[in-house]
Amino acid sequence: MSFSASPRPPSGPRRRSLLASAAGAALLVGCSGGSESEERAAERSAGDAARARAGKDSEALAARYAAVMAAHPGLAERLRPLREDVVRHAAAFGASAGRTASPGASSTASDAASASASASARAAGPGDDSGGVPADEKGAVALLAGAERKLADRRAADLLEVPGELARLLASVAAAGAAHVYLLTEGDG
Repeated sequence: MSFSASPRPPSGPRRRSLLASAAGAALLVGCSGGSESEERAAERSAGDAARARAGKDSEALAARYAAVMAAHPGLAERLRPLREDVVRHAAAFGASAGRTASPGASSTASDAASASASASARAAGPGDDSGGVPADEKGAVALLAGAERKLADRRAADLLEVPGELARLLASVAAAGAAHVYLLTEGDG
């Protein structure tokens, strides 16, 4: 009796088709791996740039608070906690100058900052938008509220352009900025 090949076809894929599929998959992975790495590097680079910009923005805002506090010592107690928050935000973004600009900085540095802030306060009028401090307290607080609002809005818009962890940090700091705006405008302290 002779054995003939089974009339039914073998079940499952053949060895050749498996090898061809594996080779094709390796080619696809190899081709797309480079572009994915480049995309991640570009995303990381954009995130680093956004983080650095946010840190500098927080440092500039902390300096503006310091200038207002130097020009209007009567506001210092009210503004100090808000400025301390802004300094912490700068540090969270990795800004180094934000940490040195903290209230515990050396007296010579704070004396120099106070002197320059006082000089700019004297030079600026109430409607001056050059970064100087308005002569009246109400105008000075409105200046800070406007700066906080503008920065919170910009950070909220930047959320869509940055990776996850940085987006969460920006959202948190933008929310804190919005709370500062409320405390400066509505929360008469």
